[in-house]
Amino acid sequence: MNVDIHPSWKALLAEEFDKPYFKDLVDFVKTEYTQHTCYPKGKDIFKAFDLCSFDDLKVVIIGQDPYHGPGQAHGLCFSVPNGVAPPPSLINIYKELETDLSISAPANGNLERWAEQGVLLLNATLTVRAHQAGSHQGKGWEQFTDRVIELISEQKENVVFLLWGGFAKKKAAKLNKQKHHILTSGHPSPLSANRGYWFGNQHFSKTNALLQQQGLVPIQW
Repeated sequence: MNVDIHPSWKALLAEEFDKPYFKDLVDFVKTEYTQHTCYPKGKDIFKAFDLCSFDDLKVVIIGQDPYHGPGQAHGLCFSVPNGVAPPPSLINIYKELETDLSISAPANGNLERWAEQGVLLLNATLTVRAHQAGSHQGKGWEQFTDRVIELISEQKENVVFLLWGGFAKKKAAKLNKQKHHILTSGHPSPLSANRGYWFGNQHFSKTNALLQQQGLVPIQW
């Protein structure tokens, strides 16, 4: 498993990479990728960290698991590569963008453009076995990504955390609420959105307003 990530993260996480649990996690992931079809591709496992450096990070969006269908996952939560149809949750994200900021839905579901502007699109679990949601949970990924969240909270200021759904909201306990901005809502999945827990949260305009208050460049969503 390639953990050759952006230098800003590498320095920050070097201690974590040396811990016994992470070495066990690497062994587990290597075995899974050898014996089963897994997603995303090995080179994309740490893409969220490659595209959004620690220094540039302004916003964090937390997902749970990578997509487990063919060709969907590419290392960024909620995102799919060019040429792959946007999944239902992403369609609802785009719908909220349209009503919130009058931005027409993009032609693709690739959110790399967000990551390159300082949005960390972080899944709690970075790998999954094909067609088996949650199959790599409880193997060490959560310990790793929880530490990432804690380090952001400790070492950055005024980061906007977008916590969508019950799973993501639990991560608020790891954040310093005096230093950071935490916006919560229901999950954009159809089940939650259709019950009224997602649409109208205005998280995209609220995020940009918070960034502008700090003199930062808003995100071109």
